[in-house]
Amino acid sequence: MHLLVTAGPTREHLDPVRFLSNRSTGKMGFALAAAAAEAGHAVTLVAGPVALDTPPGTTRVDVVSARDMLAAVQDWLPAADVLIMSAAVADWRPRRCAGIKLKKASMPATLELEPNPDILKTVAPLKGERLFVGFAAETGDPAPEARRKLAAKGLDLIVANDVSQTDAGFAVDTNRVVLIAADGTSQALPLMSKLDVARAIMRWCEERISYSAGTSTRQETGRSSPGAFR
Repeated sequence: MHLLVTAGPTREHLDPVRFLSNRSTGKMGFALAAAAAEAGHAVTLVAGPVALDTPPGTTRVDVVSARDMLAAVQDWLPAADVLIMSAAVADWRPRRCAGIKLKKASMPATLELEPNPDILKTVAPLKGERLFVGFAAETGDPAPEARRKLAAKGLDLIVANDVSQTDAGFAVDTNRVVLIAADGTSQALPLMSKLDVARAIMRWCEERISYSAGTSTRQETGRSSPGAFR
């Protein structure tokens, strides 16, 4: 398979110094890229501003803003079998971005915002037979919002987690998630490393593509043979 994975935050600049962003560090997305490469798949990793090393065996595309990320996804999606949107894309951006640093005395007290494009909704017409996987990072019970996003964005799978937990949110190496599929099935995973969560998601994608393709090309490890579904 060829997987297209997005990771990390986006930055939406007010001027060359200041920006709107979020707490994502990209660890979950980079774990997904690492797990895919480990399983023998081709991986394109579209990364927002993060301080992480590129996983071996992946092609990395660095971006800054939500619009940059959308453009990269549009460029790489035609070659992909699976899109995994694990990036924490900013929903809003400043309406105006100054070309020079704004002085405090001249900055407005109210910041005018405008919506960023919804990447998954924008590329939905290109889905075809591809698998689309999304994430729902919420505070509290993530399941209701995850199921809403699953339907609204036409996803095959959504990964829901409560980022208010200290051991399963941003900037940590572990995660506790629920995998919710479009066919109504769900699987709650216990606390585990983000790499192990990524491996579980990878197995789900491999099994689903194998089922859709009507093949039984599997290795003894349970992973798909590289290129078997091309």
